[in-house]
Amino acid sequence: MNDRMLRTIAAQSDGAFCTRREMLVRSGMGMGMFGLASLFGEAQASTAQFENPLSPKPAHFPAKAKHIIHVFLNGGPSHVDTFDPKPILEKYAGKPLPNENLRTERKTGAAFPSPFKFKKYGQSGIDISDIFAPLGKHADDLCVIRSMHADVPNHEPSLMLMNCGDPTLPRPSVGSWITYGLGTENQNLPAFVVLCPRGYPIKDTENWQSAFLPGSYQGTYVDTQFTQVDKLIANIRNRTITSKEQRRQLDLIQAMNRLHAERRQNESALQARIQSFELAYRMQMEATDAFDVEREPKHIQEAYGFNTEARQLLIARRLVERGVRYVQVWHGQGQPWDSHDDLRERHADLAGQISKALSALLTDLKQRRLLDETLVICGGEFGRTPTVELPQKGANAGKINGRDHNHYGFTVWMAGGGSKGGYIHGATDECGFQAVEKKVHVHDLHATMLHLMGLDHKRLTYRFAGRDFRLTDVHGNIVHELLA
Repeated sequence: MNDRMLRTIAAQSDGAFCTRREMLVRSGMGMGMFGLASLFGEAQASTAQFENPLSPKPAHFPAKAKHIIHVFLNGGPSHVDTFDPKPILEKYAGKPLPNENLRTERKTGAAFPSPFKFKKYGQSGIDISDIFAPLGKHADDLCVIRSMHADVPNHEPSLMLMNCGDPTLPRPSVGSWITYGLGTENQNLPAFVVLCPRGYPIKDTENWQSAFLPGSYQGTYVDTQFTQVDKLIANIRNRTITSKEQRRQLDLIQAMNRLHAERRQNESALQARIQSFELAYRMQMEATDAFDVEREPKHIQEAYGFNTEARQLLIARRLVERGVRYVQVWHGQGQPWDSHDDLRERHADLAGQISKALSALLTDLKQRRLLDETLVICGGEFGRTPTVELPQKGANAGKINGRDHNHYGFTVWMAGGGSKGGYIHGATDECGFQAVEKKVHVHDLHATMLHLMGLDHKRLTYRFAGRDFRLTDVHGNIVHELLA
């Protein structure tokens, strides 16, 4: 059955009926509807009505990076226990800090020295905590931003700010913006993949939403707690009919969908559904290969490790190797980095799950000559206070051995993809409470990430509700010192 036959059937069956929109157009209000289209965020007519929205698109200028792997340390890791040592905390241990600017939305106690030791690594002499010691061999590849700051000390808005550029309003995620701007190199895999074990994080799928962008650009969620491909991706194989029969069924469905879309002025939601059907069919072979880490040599698997957190970093490498544009790897699900108490045990355990695999990822990318074109980013939504958190009901179980949220200063590091290796950018104050030198807001980080991908954050816009939106809204500056 082809498109001509479908049109004939449609004309015979329901040709006398029309949609509300068609009625308005036929009633002489078509020009008015065209004028209102942008206000309602509806797709405008195009000669290429069914062009694949994920087809590769030219960047604004030559890019340093082609892919991004964003390792998201969920819950807010402590910068003063990982990549920003503050030896003065030893001097004031158990005493109030002298910092006059020390302020927080919740009452905190005395100085809390890090229970971990720091060591300088590489020719650059970057300080790294012993819980992340495996990364020391890559110190000269790391671009450590010690002067990050966000807006508020709460998880939900800070997650939204880091992932979507706005703490409160529904906005497209970073991965959605990048795939909207560049498309993907592999039409047989999603352009934007989210690896997150054991369910959704706080704010659920909003972290990788496409919001008002077409649905084709939202992240594809994969629960990496499973090892078998059939469980990683539901319905990846059709066990009832052959591939040829399935192709015929899909062609019929797609033809009907195209006819449906033509009659409804190519609604973006319907176009996204059309693309998802096609992608799901093509993924059956490609995804089976990409997500099966057992196909890797044993020495590669051993280098990463065999836990869930290690396995998903290996999957991330396999995905970017196959042209996936943006991979977000979540770490801290179930046991987040939100160490209000027992910080020594929790941070050591969490870092132990991932530090070896992070080092293996950088080694692996470098050996495959992928690090130069893959930007690796690692960090959370904010940092933690240099002071101990006082006991609060339900907050830290009455213990005095953890830290509170801190958005005034924290650390994010990058590697590869055109970032400057062996470089420390900015600084927090002597106690580690707030960024004071070369401050970098989340909007600045996003602008820099887009720049490395060849995108001008001021030109990457989408018209919705009568205005042009962008990831950085009306903010953000490229931090050129972070560029190689």
